[in-house]
Amino acid sequence: MLRYDGRRVIVTGAGSGIGQGIALRLLAEGAHLVAADISENGLAATREAAPADQQDRLHTVQLNVADQDSVRSATATAFETLGGLDVLVNAAGIMRAGHTHEMPLETWNEVLAVNLTGTFLMIQSAVPQLIESPHGGVIVNFSSTAAFGSNPYMAAYAASKAGVNALTHTIALEYVKKGLRAVNIVPGGISTGITSGLSLPADADWSLMARLPGWIDGGALGKPEDIAGVVAMAASDDGRYMTGTELRVDGGALM
Repeated sequence: MLRYDGRRVIVTGAGSGIGQGIALRLLAEGAHLVAADISENGLAATREAAPADQQDRLHTVQLNVADQDSVRSATATAFETLGGLDVLVNAAGIMRAGHTHEMPLETWNEVLAVNLTGTFLMIQSAVPQLIESPHGGVIVNFSSTAAFGSNPYMAAYAASKAGVNALTHTIALEYVKKGLRAVNIVPGGISTGITSGLSLPADADWSLMARLPGWIDGGALGKPEDIAGVVAMAASDDGRYMTGTELRVDGGALM
């Protein structure tokens, strides 16, 4: 029996990178899944990547996690489509880099709006459904090694992910007696569009970045599937004794 047979799942950021990898992994394990993303093209790519025999369990919805009206509308559609919710995976996120003393306030606010406020808005919308789950609702949030170790030029990103840590622990305790679990995934450097498209300051000191990819495979970046397998475990019954904690998947970056 597949671990997600009969489980109803929403994955944000599912149009690319880690979110897409998670959506395809949980779909392969039997989930009825709504893939949500701001990019229609990304959602089309996710649907194209899904095997034909899994297409009937995959649904897509366009969603801007930083916009409350968009969250309310998209999640209402998802709940109706799925008939409820068992697992929420908040994988949507952005990264912006720059010298902290030169960072525009608009950039700071944009990163926090997507990474932290977006996670909050999704949780706020999903909790009433999750606590009704007959399997025990699960929230999987995404932190980062940036929240635990110094990531130069990424002040907004690090702050947003530290906020997600605190939010996850609060949710885990607040709803533990209602059968809800909440965990943080803490990736290190993963090869995605976010990392490949990151633009550091022209005068960035690369020696300060040396430890970020970790040590496995000679310091190579991880892959989305390295994260997807951990999420699949944590949000399934295999992770049933796990809540209010972090799972670090960083190639040994913070050893």
